[in-house]
Amino acid sequence: MNRDVLVSIKGLQFDPEGDQGEIETITPGQYYKKNNSHYLLFEEAMEGFSEITSNKMKWNENSLDLMKKGVVNVHMIFEKNQKNMTDYRTPFGNIIIGIDTNNINVIETENKINVDVDYALEVNYEHLADCKISVEIKNRDQAVL
Repeated sequence: MNRDVLVSIKGLQFDPEGDQGEIETITPGQYYKKNNSHYLLFEEAMEGFSEITSNKMKWNENSLDLMKKGVVNVHMIFEKNQKNMTDYRTPFGNIIIGIDTNNINVIETENKINVDVDYALEVNYEHLADCKISVEIKNRDQAVL
């Protein structure tokens, strides 16, 4: 895997009534591997804000960490069969979120990495939705849009 990558992040959220909403972001990023952990760095723009949010994703076979700094600030930890609480800081105020991870699946090939995470999301100690994040990382010079 090259350092320069193209990142596709799809999020799927199921609300209590069973309806689902999907979002997808495609952005350039930087990838590297160090001490048996994978790292992905990328930036995202949020609608209505001029400031950029920097993202750092770190994962290994047991967990995934997502750190955001900018418009929103959070350190989310996804560990299979574990529940983690964190403070999600937004321009509109802080929210306590709980992440109860059901499964983390990583598939790595020579030119692509897929990371899928299934989890339940709590907001202020109440179940909000069952969610899924799918991250696909490809070498930028081989990615087709």
